Amino acid sequence: MEINFLAIAVAAVSALVVGFVWYNPKVFGGAWMQAAEMSEDKMKGANMAKIFILAFIFAILLAMSLLPMTIHQMGAFSLAEGELGMLPSFEPFMNDYKDAFRTYKHGAFHGVIAGVFIALPILGTNALFERKGAKYIFINSGYWIVTLGIMGAIICGWR
Repeated sequence: MEINFLAIAVAAVSALVVGFVWYNPKVFGGAWMQAAEMSEDKMKGANMAKIFILAFIFAILLAMSLLPMTIHQMGAFSLAEGELGMLPSFEPFMNDYKDAFRTYKHGAFHGVIAGVFIALPILGTNALFERKGAKYIFINSGYWIVTLGIMGAIICGWR
């Protein structure tokens, strides 16, 4: 089972591109700043190079975590690994199902599901303890639902 590192890199870059659009003041940026209690002064005092480098690294980790969620053949691969190598049943299985569900649509579906069932509860829980409101939760979770959908589409569909 080959891992497409170019697809992972493009998916990671897509997270930054979606963030650039999503958090633009003309989209949700102004509402987010208010909900996050963020000021222009706080924004100016940030080390943006560090933020974007770390954001890209985190996005790579997310893209890699989407591989087994969106590409079901990876699950078959992990099941077929025996102590002495691949089990003989793996090759016929892959011949039958090698490209099954390897579409952008399928990847987007699983990415959105990951956003709703993983990102939303994590961000929502953090926001509750940080005493942030629903607007904060939905702006940030919405970003991750859209982003993970796009990342999932890229990871699953790009071959």
